[in-house]
Amino acid sequence: MVYLSRICLRKYGNFVDNLRLYVRGGSGGMGLPRLGGQGGKGGDVWVVATNNMTLQRIKDKYPQKRFVAGVGANSSIRALKGEGGKNVEVLAPVGITVTTDDGRKIGDLNAEGDRVLVASGGSGGSFYSGFEPGKSQAKHIRLDLKLIADLGLVGFPNAGKSSLLTALSNATPEIASYAFTTLKPQIGKLIYPDYKQISVADLPGLIEGAHMNKGMGHKFLKHVERTKQLLFVVDVCGFQLASKTPFRSAFEAVQLLTKELELYKEELMSKPALLVVNKMDLPDAEDKLAELKEQLQNPDKFCNLLPDDMIPKNYMTFRHVVPVSALTGFGVSDLKSYIRQSLDEDAVTENKTFHREKLQALRQQLGGVCEKQGQRIPRASVRP
Repeated sequence: MVYLSRICLRKYGNFVDNLRLYVRGGSGGMGLPRLGGQGGKGGDVWVVATNNMTLQRIKDKYPQKRFVAGVGANSSIRALKGEGGKNVEVLAPVGITVTTDDGRKIGDLNAEGDRVLVASGGSGGSFYSGFEPGKSQAKHIRLDLKLIADLGLVGFPNAGKSSLLTALSNATPEIASYAFTTLKPQIGKLIYPDYKQISVADLPGLIEGAHMNKGMGHKFLKHVERTKQLLFVVDVCGFQLASKTPFRSAFEAVQLLTKELELYKEELMSKPALLVVNKMDLPDAEDKLAELKEQLQNPDKFCNLLPDDMIPKNYMTFRHVVPVSALTGFGVSDLKSYIRQSLDEDAVTENKTFHREKLQALRQQLGGVCEKQGQRIPRASVRP
């Protein structure tokens, strides 16, 4: 197991999903005591989200990983107010969380053009500071990439996630009949007849103890946070990671995956989820599927198969349980329909919530105006 982990870490290193940078704001300019002049403010350092950018490109383009803003100009007889220092922008990919070295979050970059201030420049010297410039900020920051996708495939190694992604979409991940084939996240696009596109992230397989960062648990689990819904994928016949690890049935795999997500971050349990039961082309698959469905309906009755510390506090509720064979294509079209239906349902709910909140804000705004004018507008007269 240690040998496998070392192999995975070396290969995974080619995919840069976090980067540590040194950033420093520019120094402020000196004030001019004789004429009461004010020095220019030092420049700021910003991290700005842009498409078509990767952390690997930042690493290659700026090998020293240092970003220092411009210095503010001193006050002078010709210019009593010194010119401000030049700002520096670090262009980063969309889907970045910016944190300090100690893990404190500075901000998120979720869309093109989002900006986060990471180091402020020093203030210019003035009468109030004895004409001495203020200190600029300097720190190390971390850019942490978390994928943004509609769906995240979650499963143990060799559950068939990569084969499923290929069957569903236009992605071409590496596929083989051994564990740990997927060593970095893959994104595929589901394209429907009406040109609707849904993004699906194939996340590398988890292992038991992933929440404690076993294997590369945290590198993988963090990507689950930035997906709208989860797509659990299990082998209908169960799996065994290695000869020295216990065999796990499909039901046990579902509960272990649930427990890993729960222990890593309990909020993940609130995400809508579908369950894909893969490899239905194998012998006795129908009988095993029927057994799994019965176990899912009465999980308390069958969870004695697991150690107490591996039983989730709350069982995952799946919107749909879909049997498929990524190899033969059986059930894949049904799965695409269920995925679309699930995401569309959430989109309608989000839209209604948005309009309801907007309407409430409008009513409060109009109510405040009417109170000032001593009038009262009937509730029915306010429309969305």
